[in-house]
Amino acid sequence: QVQLVESGGGLVQAGGSLRLSCAASGRTFNGYHMGWFRQAPGKEREFVTAISWNGGDTYYADSVKGRFTISRDNAKNTGYLQMDSLKPEDTAVYYCALGRIFGGRYAVAHDYGYWGQGTQVTVSS
Repeated sequence: QVQLVESGGGLVQAGGSLRLSCAASGRTFNGYHMGWFRQAPGKEREFVTAISWNGGDTYYADSVKGRFTISRDNAKNTGYLQMDSLKPEDTAVYYCALGRIFGGRYAVAHDYGYWGQGTQVTVSS
């Protein structure tokens, strides 16, 4: 089993930045793709970004490309999501997830087996 704990959420003004962390415990972090998803009130959970197990490949939703950066430190069992130029439409609960992803299905939430509890990000206009 893998336990994931997100941190770093909060309230920020539009144009500001936040850095989310996702700390894994219970099993090796290495070998898993890591993804970040978000869910706004009244909306379905949506893919934000993902990174391959060794950090060699990254993927971004069009809505965050150029503003968000995903990274990971396998030695620390921790992943990160740097969010810059935040917009009010980025307001959501952000979840990190781990999974063994194949066939390019990094944006498919059901393919991730482990999830954190989520952290709230609120961007004011």
